[in-house]
Amino acid sequence: MTQCKKMFPILLFILISTILSACSDSSSSPKEQYIHAVDGAYTADISNDGKYSIVSSVQHELSYWDLEKNALIYNWGVGKNSSDNLVLAVDIADNNSHVVTADKEAFALWNTTTGESEGYWKVRESNIRDIVVANEGRYILIGKANSVVVHINITNGRRLEFLGHQEKVNSVDMLPNGRIAISGSNDFVAYVWDTQSGQVIYRFNHTSRVTKVALDPKGKYAFTADSKKGVYIWNLATGEQISTLDFINRQEIFSSVRFSPDGEYLLTGAPNRKVSLWQVSSGKRLNTWLVSPRKGSRPPSAVVYSVAFRDNNHIITESSSGINEVWPINSQ
Repeated sequence: MTQCKKMFPILLFILISTILSACSDSSSSPKEQYIHAVDGAYTADISNDGKYSIVSSVQHELSYWDLEKNALIYNWGVGKNSSDNLVLAVDIADNNSHVVTADKEAFALWNTTTGESEGYWKVRESNIRDIVVANEGRYILIGKANSVVVHINITNGRRLEFLGHQEKVNSVDMLPNGRIAISGSNDFVAYVWDTQSGQVIYRFNHTSRVTKVALDPKGKYAFTADSKKGVYIWNLATGEQISTLDFINRQEIFSSVRFSPDGEYLLTGAPNRKVSLWQVSSGKRLNTWLVSPRKGSRPPSAVVYSVAFRDNNHIITESSSGINEVWPINSQ
């Protein structure tokens, strides 16, 4: 849900050079590449600072990685043997204190300092579609297939159900303090709302089902995307539209989104291996990369599960191929 703490003084020069060269697709190979799941991954998330990742796979169930050292920190088992209970949604808190993992029917909270589970909960009535955790594991946000979004205070057990949607919820996110949430649904609407009162702050209408939403952790921007060509960046203080992502395809689907720490840029990942770097103010695409498919896969394909800014000059990705990759931002 999903960044470094400061943004890169030399990045602007790099990006301007990219635009002037009229190069829309990078053909270079990744600078670094590591196997995190030999037979592929079910889902993954990279921390906002690009230092850690959580990967769900059949070999290791849940593996938590130090990306700077490419070292496995924890293997967490969920004790599930059924394919109906695969972990398909994960999120690392903005301050890296906790990880939340979920299958269709239940979720678990993990402490990244101790490596211990802090609880396992079953959900009622409907399957989990997406899940997010706040700093210190204080709050959990769950998007469900029955159109309900649930905000849970882990400390006192308080539950607030947001009932604004009319159809299946596809994507959710919230600020690191857990106070503001965003949710997108098959009802063509994305809502920004207050998690204490359930009151709607903004309603963003789309012309097709909303497939992906995200918030800038610093509270400056919101991202919403639908299943056709409506992909927008919004000012979270005013609700006004800042830009529309500019692409020539009939549609682009996004599987991961990450704002840069200074809010100038946006990274997206897609189900077709593509990673893109965008300028927030204009919606222009500045560069693209293609993550590596799993060896022997036919046709060669991969879903980009998570993207992040690693440092001043690099981005980092986790994908369904089970491969973690580091890419130079200024690759041509």
